Order: sequence, then C-alpha cells, then structure tokens
Amino acid sequence: MSDQVLVDELKQLVVTALRIEDFDPQEIKDEEPLFGDEGLGLDSVDALELVVHIEQQYGIQIEDEEVGRKAFASINALAEFIAEKKG
Repeated sequence: MSDQVLVDELKQLVVTALRIEDFDPQEIKDEEPLFGDEGLGLDSVDALELVVHIEQQYGIQIEDEEVGRKAFASINALAEFIAEKKG
C-alpha cells in the first residue's frame, strides 16, 4: 500500500469512525493536528473511537497513551505509525 493510499484511507476512516459523514475527508490536511483547537478539535472520546477502529482495521496495537499521543498527532504521523507497525 502506498503512503498516499494509506493517508487517504485514514482520512476516510476518521470521518466514518467519528460519524461526521457531512465532512469531506479530503479537507483534512495531512499535517493538521487531529486534537486540540488548532486542528480538527477531536477529544478523548474521539481518540478512543479511533484507537478501536485503527486496531481492528490494521491489526496493530497502540500500547499506551504516550504512543497514541505521538501516533495521533496528524494523519501523516498516524500513517507512519501504521506503516512502521505493519513493517
């Protein structure tokens, strides 16, 4: 799977998992923070939803909060994390 395919897939997963279907996945910038006021504004409940979907879809484990914080920094960070785990 190419990096861009994974990035596009993750954008769609965010929109679907968080049930924000009226939001165009392509509007999510690759380096945009997913959490906090400067990015998409996701919160801890959104994080739990995403962790469950990522772990199920990609068969990887997000070990702890610190790993998750780094992995979910942006779509690109998440794609890199998944690619590394899938190695």
